[in-house]
Amino acid sequence: MQLSEQEIIRREKLNKLVEMGINAFPADEYKITDTTESIKKEFAESKQVKIAGRLMSRRIQGKASFAELQDSTGRIQVYFNRDEICPGEDKDLYNEVYKYLLDIGDIIGIEGELFTTQVGEMTVLVKNFTILTKSLRPLPQAKTDDNGVVHDAFNDPELRYRQRYVDLTVNPHVKEIFVKRTKLFNAMRTFFNDAGYFEVETPILQSIPGGAAARPFITHHNALDIPLYLRIANELYLKRLIVGGFDGVYEFSKNFRNEGMDRTHNPEFTAMEIYVAYKDYNWMMDFTEKLLEFCATQVNGTTKAQFGEHEIDFKAPYARVSMTEAIQKFTGFDITGKTEQELFDFAKSIGIEVNETMGKGKLIDEIFGEKCEGNFIQPTFITDYPIEMSPLTKKHRSKEGLTERFELMVCGKEIANAYSELNDPIDQRERFEEQLKLSEKGDDEAGQFIDEDFLRALEYGMPPTSGLGIGMDRLIMFLTNNASIQEVLFFPQMRPEKAISQVELGEDEKVIIEILNSQEEPFALAELKERSQLSGKKWDKASKNLTKNNIMKVEKIEDTLLVKLV
Repeated sequence: MQLSEQEIIRREKLNKLVEMGINAFPADEYKITDTTESIKKEFAESKQVKIAGRLMSRRIQGKASFAELQDSTGRIQVYFNRDEICPGEDKDLYNEVYKYLLDIGDIIGIEGELFTTQVGEMTVLVKNFTILTKSLRPLPQAKTDDNGVVHDAFNDPELRYRQRYVDLTVNPHVKEIFVKRTKLFNAMRTFFNDAGYFEVETPILQSIPGGAAARPFITHHNALDIPLYLRIANELYLKRLIVGGFDGVYEFSKNFRNEGMDRTHNPEFTAMEIYVAYKDYNWMMDFTEKLLEFCATQVNGTTKAQFGEHEIDFKAPYARVSMTEAIQKFTGFDITGKTEQELFDFAKSIGIEVNETMGKGKLIDEIFGEKCEGNFIQPTFITDYPIEMSPLTKKHRSKEGLTERFELMVCGKEIANAYSELNDPIDQRERFEEQLKLSEKGDDEAGQFIDEDFLRALEYGMPPTSGLGIGMDRLIMFLTNNASIQEVLFFPQMRPEKAISQVELGEDEKVIIEILNSQEEPFALAELKERSQLSGKKWDKASKNLTKNNIMKVEKIEDTLLVKLV
C-alpha cells in the first residue's frame, strides 16, 4: 500500500502516542451526557458536559486554542487552554498530544463546562479530553481564497458516492436527505398500520422471477444445484397472502433489475407494494392521494415540494387522464383498435426507435414515454392502459381492450403503479402465455416464465383486490429536490475502482485518478481539470507527476485533448 506524505505523518503520530502509553483506539465505553444540539437548546453557563465527536478545525495560539467539534447533531466551538487541561507541572497533554499529535478528523471525547465568548458564541471550556479514534487519512479541506472562491471542496459526485462516509463527514447537509428518507418510510408505515394493514416479508431469492417486466439477476444455489433469481418484484407473493386470507398486506422490498443505470435507475432499488382485498383501482387512486399528501407533510411539513424549476403540490385530489386521451392529445393519434403494424408504422413515423421484437404493449409504451410523459408535471393519474401493457391487470369493466390500471406521473416520471388485480386464473394463464410469446420473439423484458404455483393459488380463489407499487427512491428524490437517484442512496452502484500503480501519490493525484476511474471513456482535459476542483498550481504538479510515472496519458483527438489511465 502506497501512502501519501500526510498519511505517513499520521502513522508516525500514532506511533508516538503508543510510545506515550496512549491507546488511540480504546475499547472502553465513553459515556456522553450531551450532544451539540442539546447543548445549544438547553445552554446554561458553567453547566458540566461530556461530549464526543470529530475534530473539524482548530486555531492554535500558544497555550490556548479554539476548535470545532462535530457530532451526529452538528458542530460546536470548544476552547482548549493549557492550564485548564494540565493544572499540574506536566503539560504534555496539551503541549505534545493536543498541539502536535492530534489531527483534523480525529475523534475525541471532551469533558468541560459551558461559557459564552465575548462575541456571544456558545463554547465548551475543555477540562479534559480523550483520544477515541486516530484518523489515519486526512479529510478533504475546502479553502476559500481572498476572492471568496472555494477550492478543494469535496463535491465531485463520483467521489462522493464512492466515499459516502467522507461525504457525510465533510458535507453534513447531505445527512438531511437520508433523515427525510427515513421519515418517509416511517410516515408510510404509520399510514398503513393505522388503516389496519399488515407488514410482511417475502423471498428475495426466487425460482421464477415475476411481477414485473424486467431482466433479472441470475445466481446459483449450490446445495440444490438450481438457478435462482434476485426478485424483480414481490407482487405475486403478496397476492398469495391475499389468497391466504389477509385483507391487506404491504412490504418495503429490495428489488433487483439487471438493466442500465442512469440518473433515475439503480440496479438495486426499494419499492413499496400494498394489496388490499375487496377494493378496485378507483378506491386505490383515492387512497394514493391521501397517502402521498400525508407523507409529503410528514417529511417536509407541507404538501409542496420544490423539484428543479417546478413546485410540486401533493395535496389531493390529482388530475386523472386516460392513456388513450394523453396520446391523442400530444400526438393526434388515436390508439383505439389499432393493429400492431399500425402502431409500429406510427411510432416510426414520429421518430421513435422501433424493432420487430416489439409487441403492441411495448409500442404504445414507447409512444407514451417519448411524446406524453414529460408533459405531466403536477401529480397526475394516467389511467386505463391497453391490455397488452398490463398482463396482471383486470380487463376494464366497460372499455374494450383496456385494463383497470393507473400510473402516477410527477414531473414526467412514474412514481406509482396500481391495478384492479387480475384474479381470474384462466385469463391470467392466457396473459402469461402471451408474454411468453413476446419473450420468444426477442423482447427481453417480457415474462419468460409461467408461474404455475401462482396460477394454482389463483385457482383456490383470490378476492377482488387492488394493489399499488411505489418507487421509494424516486419519491424521495421529488421530496428532497434531487434529480439523481444516486443522491438518495447511501451507496449507489458504482464501477469497480481500477488498481492504482505502485507509485507514491499525493492527495491531489488520488483525486484525479478517482475521477478517471469513474468511467471507462477518456475525459476531456478541460472537464477533468474542472471536476478535480484543484487550483492551477496543484493541477499542474499532480498531472505532471501522473504523466511522468506513466499512470495517466493525454492524447489529442482532432481538436480535443483527452485524458485516460494507462
